Amino acid sequence: MALRLPLCFLPRPPASLVAAAATLLQRRHLASGVESQGAGAGVFCKRFVLARHFKGEPKPSDFSLVTEELPPIKDGEVLAEAEFLSLDPYMRVYVLRRPPGGTMIGGQVARVLESKSPDYKVGDHVVGDFGWRTHTVFNPEAHEHTLMRTYKLPDIGGLSPSLGLGVLGMPGNTAYFGLLEVCRPVKGETVVVSGAAGAVGSIVGQIAKIKGCRVVGFAGSDEKVKWLTEELGFDAAYNYKTTRPRDALKDGAPKGVDCYFDNVGGELSSSVINRMNYGGRVAVCGSISSYNADGLPKATIIQPAVVTNELKIEGFLVTRWNDRWGEGILQNLKWIQDGKLKYEETVTKGFENMPSALVGMLRGDNTGKAVVKV
Repeated sequence: MALRLPLCFLPRPPASLVAAAATLLQRRHLASGVESQGAGAGVFCKRFVLARHFKGEPKPSDFSLVTEELPPIKDGEVLAEAEFLSLDPYMRVYVLRRPPGGTMIGGQVARVLESKSPDYKVGDHVVGDFGWRTHTVFNPEAHEHTLMRTYKLPDIGGLSPSLGLGVLGMPGNTAYFGLLEVCRPVKGETVVVSGAAGAVGSIVGQIAKIKGCRVVGFAGSDEKVKWLTEELGFDAAYNYKTTRPRDALKDGAPKGVDCYFDNVGGELSSSVINRMNYGGRVAVCGSISSYNADGLPKATIIQPAVVTNELKIEGFLVTRWNDRWGEGILQNLKWIQDGKLKYEETVTKGFENMPSALVGMLRGDNTGKAVVKV
């Protein structure tokens, strides 16, 4: 027969042991971001704050890492925990529009931890412009001023949710709509892509191949050039650091250039535009070559070529096609499933490594999409 003692007679553990256990438990809670479970649970969020605007290349001292407790969610709200955070060239420019002291901008794929919204359930993956933070409380019905709208990641057939930040997200749609709606390539034409080994450029080139075009890419290393031609099927690719663009274009685009997808700007773009055929189209997506520059870069003028060949140059923001967002994702997904579209990710592990990963992406250290896994 077991002896059952009143609680008051149970031996009390030493005070030092209790304190040590409490400290260990607190550390575990802080590491996971969750202080406690159940109603009214407190959640601790880590986030990077922009301490000052960048001067030249971003530096670790431009950011500060803070921890804060989030309030319990209200009716209609959702609590999500970041799994992957995106690194994109636009961050370098767009953050200058924000005053210091706010959360560093950026998109992420997050998993729903708690929901009081009928449209989101625990375990759903959501794509949101939440910034550099580990946890977010948001209201799906609130139309807050963000770069991108928040939405549930559709069923992508067992592929990594991180693709929602790349080929099956904003970069993929930028490539899809920017090429097909702005450049409007025709079978047999020559398409040139700068920044061709990046998240957008690598998809642009492959879609152009799917549409029956000759594709020429420019990238920043011999390894990337090899990847473009041997893995992605580009007809020609060149290292702009070791090959003069004008010479490369004479070799790779002997009949001239019909479409140019511009990710970099600068002298490279001037060379391509001056090689374009009559009626050529240019989709201007970015100008990463100048993002860290202290002053305005100088490049060969393009106006004579633009006028003489009646070129069409059009800048665009992918949000123009928000009402067709799902179309781009589903079409790129189908091309992946059919084996026509390949992708690459450069994954940095650890939320604390966000600043260094941003610098690496802006330097061109990544192949394909750059993401951070929390």
